Amino acid sequence: MEDPLPEQMRAAGTALLTALDPAARESAMHSFDDEAARRWLEYRPRPRPGVCLAELDVTARKAAHRLLATALSPSAYAQAMAIISLEEVLDRAEGWQRGRHSGDYWVAVFGDPARDERWAWRLEGHHLSVNMTVVDGQVSPAPIFFGANPAAVRYAGRPVSRPLGVEEDLARALLDALGPAERAAAIIADEAPADIISATRGRVDAPLEPLGVPADRLGPTGRALLDQVVALYLDRLPPELAIREAARLDAGPLHFAWAGPTHPGRRHYYRVQGDDLLIEYDNTTADGNHAHTVLRRPASDFGADVLATHHQSHPH
Repeated sequence: MEDPLPEQMRAAGTALLTALDPAARESAMHSFDDEAARRWLEYRPRPRPGVCLAELDVTARKAAHRLLATALSPSAYAQAMAIISLEEVLDRAEGWQRGRHSGDYWVAVFGDPARDERWAWRLEGHHLSVNMTVVDGQVSPAPIFFGANPAAVRYAGRPVSRPLGVEEDLARALLDALGPAERAAAIIADEAPADIISATRGRVDAPLEPLGVPADRLGPTGRALLDQVVALYLDRLPPELAIREAARLDAGPLHFAWAGPTHPGRRHYYRVQGDDLLIEYDNTTADGNHAHTVLRRPASDFGADVLATHHQSHPH
């Protein structure tokens, strides 16, 4: 059965460009061959390629949200909307000094979805970056970055808002399920790094050394929980795409690594690595209340996998 996602994405991308006025369309559209703009990853609050949602009318903003929804499962789309709304919460917490705004997110389209066999798009802003590449009717996902600041807002100790809570809780459950030897192998440092290691690099040129405990050393409970952590990140994608990405991982080994204290409320970090897979999570600023997470495919980010296949079939 043919995958409907590429055509859904193409239709949503075309509808977005149709909804933009000429000036906004000029800001949004870039050449697919503009590597610097297309292979862009930025999760800090600063200008970026594309058109800002705050500058669009209601129809165009809704078209941008509909395009974003084609790339995410319902639960991940809800996380993305919660992340965007936190701009207003953070602005209040900072005394309205930085003018943060939930409209400060940009959408960019590379190529023409209505006619090109190669095109891509990105919706990005502070703590959100979703990148999709479509080549010859195949969707290549990643990087997908979700962050949250504040990571948790609580009332009387109970969470009111915690968009990335499952990402923390599942990893802690995995850590707690490890035996002493497995735990000693998994914890690679007493202090967490300042940020995710892959940072905002458009290319992970030097693959990170797999650290921590390999999956084949885990007991049944630990392995099941590691699989759940991986599934959580892959399930940010629509089901058909998540299934395909999971199948890519069957052949290679996985490693799980943790850095920092192991009790809640302290700065901590973890990562999962596999064959062309990098999952990173950190909660290392604001006393452990500012989280970053990313799903990357170091050899295939920004459509490198489908582009390689395309170039083999269509020599230039």
